[in-house]
Amino acid sequence: MVEFDDLFERAHEFPDPDADDRFARLVGIGEHKAALETTISLLVAPKQFDAWSEWAGLLGTPLIEAVRSRPPLVVLAGDVGSGKTELAETIGAPVSRRTETDIILLPLSLSTRGQGRVGEMTQLVSAAFDQTLRMGEERIIGDGRVSGGVILLVDEADALAQSRENGQMHHEDKAGVNAFIRGIDRLKNSNAPVAVIMCTNRLGSLDPAIRRRAANILEFGRPSLEQRQAVFAVYLSDAGLDDHALQRIAEATGPQGEGVYGMTFSDITQRLLPEAAFAAYRSNSKVTETIILETAARTAPTPPFNEPVR
Repeated sequence: MVEFDDLFERAHEFPDPDADDRFARLVGIGEHKAALETTISLLVAPKQFDAWSEWAGLLGTPLIEAVRSRPPLVVLAGDVGSGKTELAETIGAPVSRRTETDIILLPLSLSTRGQGRVGEMTQLVSAAFDQTLRMGEERIIGDGRVSGGVILLVDEADALAQSRENGQMHHEDKAGVNAFIRGIDRLKNSNAPVAVIMCTNRLGSLDPAIRRRAANILEFGRPSLEQRQAVFAVYLSDAGLDDHALQRIAEATGPQGEGVYGMTFSDITQRLLPEAAFAAYRSNSKVTETIILETAARTAPTPPFNEPVR
């Protein structure tokens, strides 16, 4: 029998104040945050959507049935350091508030790929979906009401669900992808309050059958000038820098020429700003525009995925 710890990393339960704070710090991707919250809330608590549908005079219509019949899958795809995984790991916080239910996040372990033994990957993937579905069914109260929802998180999804059109793909890997597709279909055909979030840096490498099943594909890129300004406005709100200074800093962290890439969200929040704070501390100075710009000049942006490191 496959044990829970063989399938998932540590489960996360919501509501969670720490996750609320992490979710709030995801600045500059407001549209993606709102879209994912709405989609996951609908999947784990459809009763609220039914109430709106009835109010709008659309309950039972083909339009609503088209919405309700979508597979419970959302794909977050895009550049490294763009906030995909952090958003996926914390989305349970706003969903829990919005649906007034308890949400549990199950991060799928990459060990579900197994050791290459015949049938092992298929068994592990199937067991992960079995467990997800079972936990979802336990949260059904009746009459369309639920006590909570379950989110299965598949990070680095291209390592588990790569396209079967790859001629060099091993038979065992193809069988695992087939098991993954069957798992998505099983969740779709159930009434369980479950959703699957897949994160990948390589959307094109995902199997086409999985991409077709996604209720939503949210693509992430490097932050624009406006998005970088929004990030700096939040993180430097107490440093006394005016809007012109924030704009100059935002410009300095963007592409500095044709074919050159700017900083990612994580480059800014996990490398640049902490290093600038340490530099100010070492010099016994306040955090100034000059210190931030000097730090930015020393901080090389993370290369895009699959691009050689410069």
